[in-house]
Amino acid sequence: MITQKLKEHLNAHNIKYTTTSHSPAFTAMEVAAMAHVPGKQMAKVVIMQIESRPIMAVLPANYRINSGRMMQALHTENMRLADETEFGNLFRDCELGAMPPFGNLYGMQTIVAQSLAEDEYITFSAGTHAEVMTLLFEDYRNLVKPKVISFTDRFIPTEADQDG
Repeated sequence: MITQKLKEHLNAHNIKYTTTSHSPAFTAMEVAAMAHVPGKQMAKVVIMQIESRPIMAVLPANYRINSGRMMQALHTENMRLADETEFGNLFRDCELGAMPPFGNLYGMQTIVAQSLAEDEYITFSAGTHAEVMTLLFEDYRNLVKPKVISFTDRFIPTEADQDG
């Protein structure tokens, strides 16, 4: 079920969205395949610790973070991937790993990859591993007010990635 907080936020701002239910999936690319959306449109959320505070990074499912580029864009040398124990309690209304890309609803800064901002739509897990939501990227940008920066590289899976 989509988080109540997210639904209320979108409805309060008269944002049009669609929801799609699918079989449970646990990686962003699996979710994209189950929901029949391109990997470039499917957002994945990665929580980073930057200068000891959590930051929500949002990027396309078929891209990965370029740490050097991200640190340079955020003017920091102190950055690491956050451990789930550090942020899980912030997302009590979501299944872990299915957090929607709305850092503003969870008290954290949101950064979005330029590569994701180039699409007309954004699709994302809406708090569960079996449901996604799609809305206009421009509506998302106006609601969340993320910092849009270039911090990704396109991910080309190898056989080892596909087997695991």
